[in-house]
Amino acid sequence: MFWPFRLRPRSLRLALTFAGACAGLLLGLAMAAGVSEAQMPGSGPTPSSDPDSSGPPKPSDSVTVFPHSDTKRWWISGQANVVMQWHPAFYAQYSGPNSLTNWEQSATTHVLTLNTGYQLTHTTEVIADLEDGTGSGIGNANGLAGYTNLDSVRLADGVALSREPYLAQFMLRQIIPLSGEHEDSDRDELNLATSLPVRRIDMRVGKFDMEDFFDLNTWGSDSHLQFLNWTVDGNGAYDYAADTRGYTDGALVEYDDHWWTVRFAEAMMPKTANGRYLDADIARARAENLELEARGKRIAHRAGTVRLLSYLNHGNMGNYEDSIREFLDGKSPTPEIIATRQQGRHKYGFGLNFEQEITPQVGIFGRLGWSDGRNESFAYSEDDRTVEFGGLAQGSLWHRKNDRAGVALVGNGIVAAHQQYLALGGLGFVLGDGALTYGHERIAEAFYTAHLWRGFFASYDFQRIDNPGYNQARGPVAVSTLRFHTDF
Repeated sequence: MFWPFRLRPRSLRLALTFAGACAGLLLGLAMAAGVSEAQMPGSGPTPSSDPDSSGPPKPSDSVTVFPHSDTKRWWISGQANVVMQWHPAFYAQYSGPNSLTNWEQSATTHVLTLNTGYQLTHTTEVIADLEDGTGSGIGNANGLAGYTNLDSVRLADGVALSREPYLAQFMLRQIIPLSGEHEDSDRDELNLATSLPVRRIDMRVGKFDMEDFFDLNTWGSDSHLQFLNWTVDGNGAYDYAADTRGYTDGALVEYDDHWWTVRFAEAMMPKTANGRYLDADIARARAENLELEARGKRIAHRAGTVRLLSYLNHGNMGNYEDSIREFLDGKSPTPEIIATRQQGRHKYGFGLNFEQEITPQVGIFGRLGWSDGRNESFAYSEDDRTVEFGGLAQGSLWHRKNDRAGVALVGNGIVAAHQQYLALGGLGFVLGDGALTYGHERIAEAFYTAHLWRGFFASYDFQRIDNPGYNQARGPVAVSTLRFHTDF
């Protein structure tokens, strides 16, 4: 059983006091803005069906600071995201090197992104994004499988990454039309075409984030305006290829045909778990990713999507059973996964991802994830089993069209060998309390995002985690967040 949670009185008082103050601040800012919000792009009622949308556009209707052209060959946009998190002290029977720190703590992360693109032709695009990400977050992003802030900059081998700006994505996109029929397409930083063939092949090659294309979910993928937790915004059991900052080099091909899509990507794996360097020898280290997506209006004539995901990683991975065996044979003082690494090992897994519109303003979503878990968790998180369910409402329900609110519940787990490895004192790249009293990690997250003016947003987010790092001897922990976001 994942629910209900139990919260200690002192933690409850502290969390509610902080939540009330933050919610009051957001409410005051929203009232001061005094705007009649425009609907979110690509969702909600059409302007013709919305009584609040009549009349000429207002400057405050925009959700970006500067307007973006739908006719220019070039694209320039950017985002700024500041996340301030805090948690009170929480109970911990014991702690270890990778534990979430159990004393009262606050931390701030910043992510600044400059998105650029150019259409060489109507079917060929070049995308280049610069990014500046700083701040590792509470506990240096350790101690939780479902970490509380997707913007956190993780340590690599215990060392902080450079604070200099870096090239986040650089890719060439080629669209191959397979039909004369076209459909409208929303233009954004990764997709410059405003009209696409209904049947087409879409190819990309270069540096990119796998989760910009795989395991996407309208209501469960946007960490800048919606949920923040790693295992709410993505499938925790999807150990997708990425370096420490979350990017990889590879090639992606996608076939689109009316109501369904299939996509495949071949990408580079990091040389070591959570490593900053990718292994260019794809004969020994690589990742295959395959996803089938089906869209339709099968339930009450409302839009819905189902995605089936599979992946197979090849790399220099350690094995949990081998590391336990070497420890029990007296070859190491504690189990050491890195001592058992071998080239050519595999890790594979599957995912189910769905979203369903209930009304034009309300939708539900969920995920199931499974990985074999025999070999080392390598790139995303230490999570072998995940189940997620959530819902999101758009602010047009309460006459603030670009506001949104949501709630999600997640349960995470790991296989028996991974449990035993941690219980004997082994360390992963995210977890390791020195011991383990195993229990499923259970997460509840709720947020409210207020559109203040043009491209300025403010959010309050609350997360409650039972058994942090799968450990019943620690927690629960309640994390409150203020987030400020700007689109320009």
